[in-house]
Amino acid sequence: VTLRDGRDFEGQVVGTDSVTDVAVIKIEAADLPSVQLGSTQDLAPGQWAIAIGNPLGLDNTVTAGIISALGRSSNQVGIPDKRVQFIQTDAAINPGNSGGPLLNDRGEVIGMNTAIRANAQGLGFAIPIETAKRIADQLFATGEVQHPFLGIQMVELSAEMVERINEEQRLNLKLEDDDEPGVLIVGILPDSPAQAAGLEIGDVIRSIEGAPVDSPPDVQARVEASAIGDTLNLDIHRDGRDQTIAVKPAALPSNLR
Repeated sequence: VTLRDGRDFEGQVVGTDSVTDVAVIKIEAADLPSVQLGSTQDLAPGQWAIAIGNPLGLDNTVTAGIISALGRSSNQVGIPDKRVQFIQTDAAINPGNSGGPLLNDRGEVIGMNTAIRANAQGLGFAIPIETAKRIADQLFATGEVQHPFLGIQMVELSAEMVERINEEQRLNLKLEDDDEPGVLIVGILPDSPAQAAGLEIGDVIRSIEGAPVDSPPDVQARVEASAIGDTLNLDIHRDGRDQTIAVKPAALPSNLR
């Protein structure tokens, strides 16, 4: 680990989390400068964004732009195996920027730069600082992170998707014309919290703890924000009627990370 003042240290990797692409490194040092952590709660598209990093070996590079969008899902970013709602920015991010801070116009860290779209320009993505800090705190405390997990496979509710699922899985799911958004469950993993709670293929999740959901990333974000062993109340639609099913998230199995 090389600091800007020229000091070099041997770093120890305390822990890594492949689900969010966050790792923490420890060094033995004194008199280290620090930066103020900010918040993404009041962040809005159009606000200033500043990225600092080591792009292509050019150390201590600073670029500026704006916040382009919030809540980009891992699927939208092109890394579907992750579980993060990303900040999108047009501040220039290149290979070598990953791990560097994304700051607001007050110099507060609001994210950790982590991804780009190689086939585009002006599309950079950062992990929100709240997510990065939550994961880092767990890694420093225990060396690992446990992610809440229900064990469902799901798709956004649409007539085209229901037709395709029926053809592929030889089911007879019907889309009711009530114009309400929701997320369709198309698979239940065996021995999962979802199976134990009685969720079924064809159930449509309308809301979780009273908060409406209309896409798989919405459900994923609600589950990720819960705690293992706590109860999540899912409002679902099944066979023409609404009901609430309580599910207790378990830890995401290692073979699914």
